[in-house]
Amino acid sequence: MWWFQQGLSFLPVALVVWSAASFVFSYITAIVLHHVDPLVPYISDTGTIPPERCLFGIMLNVSTFLGMATMYVRYKQVSALSPEKPKILRLNKLGLTLGWMSCFGLCIIANFQKCILYYIHVLGACLTFGVGSIYMLVQTVLSYLMQPELHSKDIFWARLAVFLWSCSSILSMFVSSVVLYSGLYGQNLVQKLHWDPQERGYTPHIISTVSEWSLAFSFLSFFLTYIRDFQKISLRAVVSLQGQTLHESPRSFRAEEQALLIAGSI
Repeated sequence: MWWFQQGLSFLPVALVVWSAASFVFSYITAIVLHHVDPLVPYISDTGTIPPERCLFGIMLNVSTFLGMATMYVRYKQVSALSPEKPKILRLNKLGLTLGWMSCFGLCIIANFQKCILYYIHVLGACLTFGVGSIYMLVQTVLSYLMQPELHSKDIFWARLAVFLWSCSSILSMFVSSVVLYSGLYGQNLVQKLHWDPQERGYTPHIISTVSEWSLAFSFLSFFLTYIRDFQKISLRAVVSLQGQTLHESPRSFRAEEQALLIAGSI
C-alpha cells in the first residue's frame, strides 16, 4: 500500500496537488497567450481573461470542495480523539466554521474576477487568506494542546512555522498593496495586466505579487502537515432504512399520522 493510500491521506494530497495545478495551468495559459507578464503576475491576473479564466474558475471550485472535505475530516478526527475536553471541542468547532468560511471565500475568488467585480473579489480574498490564517492559528493551537499524548512536537512546530510564514506574507502583501494603490503611482492600477520594469510603482507591485504567491503556497504547505494524521483515520457511512420500499412511508410515520388525525377529529 502506497503512503497516500493509507487512511484518508489522499484528501490533503489531492487538495494541495489540485490547487497548485490550478495556479500553474492558469499561469502557463496566460503566459502563452500573452495576457500577463511572465515575471510573477498576480494569481488573480492569470484567471482574468478567457480561456484561462474558465480553467481557473472551475479548478478552484473543485479546490473549494476538497478543502471543505479535508477540514471536516480534521474536525471529526479531533472530536474523536478528545471527546471529554470542552476547550479542545470548542476550538475544534470554531476551526471548522473558520475553515468553511475560508473555502467560501475561495469560491468567491474563483467566480468573481478582479477586473470585473473588484470589491467582491477582494472580499473573497479577505475571507480566504484572512479568515484562513485564523483557521491555521486555531489548528496550531489545537496541535499544541494535544501534544505530546496525541500530537508530536514536530507537527506543532511545523504548523507554527507555516503559520508564521503566512503571517509574514500577509503583512508584506498588505503594506506593498497599500503603497501601490495609494494613488502615488497612478489610477486604475487594478485593470493593469502588463508592467514595464522602468515604470513607477514596479517595485511595490513585484513585492505584492511575490507575497501573494508566497501566501498561497504557505496555505498549501499547511495542509501537507495533515497527511500523517489522515493516514490514521477513515470514515464510513451507516445506512439506516426507515422502510423496505421507497414508494411508501415507513409504518412508524403512518402510525404517527393516524394518531394525529384521530386526535384532530376528537
